[in-house]
Amino acid sequence: MQHIAEWIELYGLSFVFLSVLATQLGLPLPAYPTLMLAAALLVPDVHSFTTILAAAVVATLIADLGWYTAGRLLGRKVLATLCRVSLSPDSCVRQTESIYDKFGPPSLVVAKFIPGFGAVATAMAGTLKTSLVSFIFFDTVGALLWTGVGLAAGRLFHNAITSAFDLLNELGHIGGAILVVALILIVAFKWWERRRLLRTLRMARITVEELHDLIESGQMPIVFDVRSLAAQREQGRIPGARSIDETQLSAQLDQIPRTGEVVVYCACPSEASAARLAKIIMSHGFSRVRPLSGGIDEWIERGYAIEPHPEAQLQALGVAA
Repeated sequence: MQHIAEWIELYGLSFVFLSVLATQLGLPLPAYPTLMLAAALLVPDVHSFTTILAAAVVATLIADLGWYTAGRLLGRKVLATLCRVSLSPDSCVRQTESIYDKFGPPSLVVAKFIPGFGAVATAMAGTLKTSLVSFIFFDTVGALLWTGVGLAAGRLFHNAITSAFDLLNELGHIGGAILVVALILIVAFKWWERRRLLRTLRMARITVEELHDLIESGQMPIVFDVRSLAAQREQGRIPGARSIDETQLSAQLDQIPRTGEVVVYCACPSEASAARLAKIIMSHGFSRVRPLSGGIDEWIERGYAIEPHPEAQLQALGVAA
């Protein structure tokens, strides 16, 4: 514990900078405790609040610009990678798309306060070709807000934090062990949540080749497109696919025979959104429901035909008008 105090006191700005940078790059490290501890221990005559804030914001922007650039250059491959390594893959897959699709770049202002949204939102901004000026503006506002709240909390609870820190120092190695165990427990809990989610999504898939053969043979199954992002739908859809609205799911399913085969696809890693919705559809009495392995991206990569999405056509007509 004493080492941590010495690091913060001797290398305050560097320690804060590296801690925030590592967190924003995607490592499962809690940056907020560092910000609060730095604000509580680094009194004004050592480092000003403004200087610490600047170091944390610069670290945040460096990491975010890295994700933005990767998203702009590599597209959805970056999102797929992020969600595969994320400790919260479900929030990666659909929540991020829905929020960014609805609010656009201004959502970056609060992105870091939403679990699983921060790094994915910055990469998505690049993927969707958000202008660099717009990205930097809203991301900077968000970084200022996020780091400012953490530092303000540290100053506000200065007495309580220093008292707790002094207690852990008195415990010596035991105090350090408590912090290490706490960090391990946090990461282990998130890992367990991820494993539980992946187990619930484990079910039989249908390959794009199998679906293509069914369509070509005239045995067209019911195909649901569950993509939530308008920009994704603009790339087209599998011929005959239907969009599905979870808020009106029961009404839509009532029009389909329970004995029919249903295929659900998305544009997300591990078909998480498709598998989750497939489970819900099965709970309505359907027995033959399968997510499409690889989703729409795999379908397109195989060179299979797609058709314009009706929503994209209407939007184009509206713009043209």
